[in-house]
Amino acid sequence: MMASKAPKTFYILHGDDDFSLEQEVRNLRSKMDDDNGGLNTSEFEGASSSAAEILNAVCSYPFLSDKRLVIVKGMIAWITRKGAGETGKKAVEQLVSALPTLPEWARLVFIERQTLTDSNKLVKLAREAENGYEKAFAAPSDSTGWILRRAKDAYAVEIQPPAAAALASVIGNDLRRADNELIKLVSYVDGTRAITEEDVSLLTPYVAEAEIFKMVDALAEGRAGSALQMLHRLLMEKDNDPFKIYGMIVRQFRLLLTAKEFLVNGGFPNQMGEALKMNPYVAKKMAQQARAFSLPQLEQVYRALLDNDIRMKTGRIEPRLALDLLVAWLAR
Repeated sequence: MMASKAPKTFYILHGDDDFSLEQEVRNLRSKMDDDNGGLNTSEFEGASSSAAEILNAVCSYPFLSDKRLVIVKGMIAWITRKGAGETGKKAVEQLVSALPTLPEWARLVFIERQTLTDSNKLVKLAREAENGYEKAFAAPSDSTGWILRRAKDAYAVEIQPPAAAALASVIGNDLRRADNELIKLVSYVDGTRAITEEDVSLLTPYVAEAEIFKMVDALAEGRAGSALQMLHRLLMEKDNDPFKIYGMIVRQFRLLLTAKEFLVNGGFPNQMGEALKMNPYVAKKMAQQARAFSLPQLEQVYRALLDNDIRMKTGRIEPRLALDLLVAWLAR
């Protein structure tokens, strides 16, 4: 008869993907499947707790249960930081010595909101010890793929790739916000069809940025009428004031100018996202739109935008009129 594997008694969960990390913690909590789970669960702030205090808590025999869960936030980064000195070194040594011998009922979970290095002694221990577990949760550089998988795996709903890309372009790497928007979209389609880009445009309050992309496309192609329609639709939406929309247009052309300079200086479109720290979907759109303008044109547009901004803020022109004139001028 094969011996059963020793249980994992200590965990290191780290990285900047808060959403996925918290899901992992919820899964661990759910395994405390007795009615007294609350009595056998403790949480500590690592910066204000000692290693001895943590170990004492997790080694205490559980009450009417076979597990004790102790969650510690930020301790490893705190005791291994520069400046932790001898106190931090002793805490690390104490944990390195004690963690491999935790009792079978122990479930000690270290949560770190930053990615720990491979050279970290406790990370190494969690990877090597039979009773240890380590996992890094890195926020994706492009959340489009995550949105596609999340819709299918968590909600059994298909979201069309353009819709996922549009949502990704406006939520960036904030997966919690992406999930909140997905919940609304899933409820809206109610299992009758796939989520479309039109659904995202209708329901997502952050989608104004995506509309600005479309408006600049229209401007680049000289479609002043379409661009004005998009502008007026944006202005009619709740919480969208003219100054906000103007600021978004300024930002768009600033990014376009940056993208054009990158391309003119020999950069490749597929390198732009990483080089300019842009969302890959945004970088792709910027590369496409930048082709419609020369560098001198974009420099002229950007100067005009800044000049007009001063006129608006000093009351020399009414904001809505300024936007109409701006769109008409840009689409010439």
